[in-house]
Amino acid sequence: MRKPDTQFSCRSCGKIAECPAGATPCEALQGWLTVSSWEGPGVVEHYNFCSFSCLESWADAKVPRVPEVFLDSFREDKSK
Repeated sequence: MRKPDTQFSCRSCGKIAECPAGATPCEALQGWLTVSSWEGPGVVEHYNFCSFSCLESWADAKVPRVPEVFLDSFREDKSK
């Protein structure tokens, strides 16, 4: 029985990498980046990215942002 093809998609832009039956994921994902994240005891999630730019976009979206109004409170008032 023939194993079906496997598809990997970029977590950021959705680009698809095809892994034909009999090929290994490392062949299909050559040049891609994979991040592994521990989500809980014994649970590891793998995220695939087609480029450093896509990885950066995804990571930036994961970082909590400090509200601008909070940052403004530390700026010196130049009108004084």
